[in-house]
Amino acid sequence: MRLRIDCSYDGSMFHGWARQPGLRTVQGELEHALSTILRLPEDQSVHVTVAGRTDTGVHALGQVCHVDVLPEILDSCIGHMPTNGIEALERRLKHVLPADIVIRSISPAPEGFDARFSALERTYVYRICDAGKPVDPRMRGFVLAIPQLLDVEAMNEAAALTVGLHDFGSFATPNPGGTTIREVKRAHWNRIPDFSLAQGDGTAAGYRVPALESGLVCFTIVADAFAHNMVRSLVNACVQVGNGKKSLDWFARKMTEPVREGSTGPIDARGLTLEHVAYPPDDELAARAQAIRAKRTLES
Repeated sequence: MRLRIDCSYDGSMFHGWARQPGLRTVQGELEHALSTILRLPEDQSVHVTVAGRTDTGVHALGQVCHVDVLPEILDSCIGHMPTNGIEALERRLKHVLPADIVIRSISPAPEGFDARFSALERTYVYRICDAGKPVDPRMRGFVLAIPQLLDVEAMNEAAALTVGLHDFGSFATPNPGGTTIREVKRAHWNRIPDFSLAQGDGTAAGYRVPALESGLVCFTIVADAFAHNMVRSLVNACVQVGNGKKSLDWFARKMTEPVREGSTGPIDARGLTLEHVAYPPDDELAARAQAIRAKRTLES
């Protein structure tokens, strides 16, 4: 049977999602934990398919993956727990996995579900602390600090050029046999206002509790899929426009001439988080997976 696994992780100490020999990865830790709990021999180890592979240092709040397990093997992990195999697996995973991976839920996958190919869209957020302001130490692993004050309005003019179906060859590298053509549905920069969790009168006795993201500059981008390094490279290009090093015309040329060059490389990974993966209704999952497997063109 196919199981859907919703999880979150702090990517700081991982060499990305994908399993790599001798390196600590999210997929490697998750597959090792599953194989241990299910007591599988090496030649029968599980394979976890993910909605979106994250790079080294990138975080995830709403990552989705799937794994195929024989029902009788799944039930073998129940032991003495008064529950079913899926709930038993979820409980055991939560105890076995390291603290920087959290299982949010495990559920039976609907027919036709594929974590990667059935996805409709993915949402990423990049968080920046600009103008040389000190970063809250609790957020240091998830926020990039830069010395310049960013022009959010100029960055939004650049971001608006990415919306729609485009070849993002200036900002990404294709997988073997793939393309850098993607459809961006929304892309926007926001300077988060200073706001409080609890309002006081401004005196010492009425301390206002600030929300963690107060004052940060955040980029939210939603697309059907993302090519390798695409989000971080777009962020880097927008930041160069926002700090005055590059013009909006330069950004526009990079959109119309999809060629990689040194100034459009990826920015630091720490500020990026995969926030959410959306899927169509259950009866459309299989058709979506079949359609997305086709090689993209600018006409489709």
